Amino acid sequence: MSKLTYSDVPLHEVLRATARDRPDNVAICFEDKRLTFADLDAESNRLANGLRALGLESGDRLGLFLPNCPEFVIGFYAASKLGAVVCPLNSSYREREITYQLNDAGARVLLTHAKLLPVVEAARPNLESVRSIVLVGDEAPDSASNITRFEDTVSGQSTDPPSARVDQGQLAALLYSSGTTGLPKGVMLTHRNRVCNHEQHVLATRMGDDDAYIIYMPMSHIFGLALMGVAVRAGAKQILIERFDLNAVVRLIEEHGVTWLFAVPPVLLALANAPDLEASQFRTVKFALSGAAPLPPDVARSVEARLGLRVIQGYGSTEAGATHYSPLDTGLIKPESGGLPMADTEHRVVDLETGEQTLGTGEVGEILVRGPQIMQGYWNAPEETARTLRGGWLHTGDIGWIDDEGYIYVVDRKKEMIKYKSFSIAPAELEAVLLEHPDVADCGVTGIEDAEAGEVPKAFVVPRAGSRIDLDALASFVAGRVAGYKQIRHFEVIDRIPKTPSGKILRRMLKK
Repeated sequence: MSKLTYSDVPLHEVLRATARDRPDNVAICFEDKRLTFADLDAESNRLANGLRALGLESGDRLGLFLPNCPEFVIGFYAASKLGAVVCPLNSSYREREITYQLNDAGARVLLTHAKLLPVVEAARPNLESVRSIVLVGDEAPDSASNITRFEDTVSGQSTDPPSARVDQGQLAALLYSSGTTGLPKGVMLTHRNRVCNHEQHVLATRMGDDDAYIIYMPMSHIFGLALMGVAVRAGAKQILIERFDLNAVVRLIEEHGVTWLFAVPPVLLALANAPDLEASQFRTVKFALSGAAPLPPDVARSVEARLGLRVIQGYGSTEAGATHYSPLDTGLIKPESGGLPMADTEHRVVDLETGEQTLGTGEVGEILVRGPQIMQGYWNAPEETARTLRGGWLHTGDIGWIDDEGYIYVVDRKKEMIKYKSFSIAPAELEAVLLEHPDVADCGVTGIEDAEAGEVPKAFVVPRAGSRIDLDALASFVAGRVAGYKQIRHFEVIDRIPKTPSGKILRRMLKK
């Protein structure tokens, strides 16, 4: 295990250092916009001062409900400079989801985009703590007294940093993860957690200021958020797009000389199957890194054979950030593996019964990790924190094994979770929505295999006595209440949901 000496500074000081050393290097490309590192530092100062004028202070939570755009990055570092805590929300969320997350976090200010305003407007009557909304894009509606345009928030504000003392131990971000049960929980990540993980990333990737990569994963997800911070630490160029589009990605690779292609398995599957791609279009790409879900080895081999890309894997989670990375030296790459532990990171596999006894090489059990990037716990959930963090070890809930050279292999999903592309979906959340329908007496949700997405949700529903369930209407009912990636793709009407004597759904029986 390699060792690193970490900077004892908050996140925004990393940006300031890069802006000082490489002020004119391009930090962000988005559509026809370009921001240098000096621009990013100055604009985040202006926004920090504007947010303070709206009442955002150290320890307060700032909701970021934005698609991938420069304002997300500016907002993140502005909050850091105030000592506020960023609470990102997936831009595909619907009214009930943003209401739950903002209320649970106690967010004071919400930074959002005009295209998402209808969802925010629908949620506003039920938002308990949000006092101000800052809107990127079109003008704010005249009737909304607490909505301020982004341009007005930063107008006239100083480009000097705000006066605020921020320690590494303070919370920097509150990322919501479904965990293994129930509603999403806020994962508490400190400045030190993120600063350390960015340093670990840079060492593992050998990232430098001559690198460039595309971020199309939602920056509300730990993968996208990590790539944002790594680029700032390394002085690399990040090219932002709102979502994956194969033609746009290929065009941007050639236009910017992209050196790393960060991906999730469905993206690599799309590359493997696209008929008109040529290896010459990817000639600047050093590696394609797959994360967020296990990658089928056949997909990696197909991409390598067709496009000449060297495909490697990494492993991590919202609770831990990145913990494993494949070595970059050709002779050390094992395509089936999630890689070796990153600097200052330990791992072990324990038996599934007790969760304590360490297993030997090649034995399958639950993966545990420990390191400076591990979360502090779950927001307002001490029991779940105590269950997941024990003796400094994060119990990931992932099932896997370690080979005799220390490489990790993940063989199963987190307990009961549905892994749709790069997103984790909690069955219990979908079940709660289904049970709101007047014709549903009981239900159970599980994941079924899907060639493109990995898994998709399937619902088993029991009708109320005397009722007949219209499955198309039920699908529409769910679609209006959860994000697109959580949509239930398959339904089946059954007589009874199998359960334990204590009432827990036996999902394995549903799958069978």
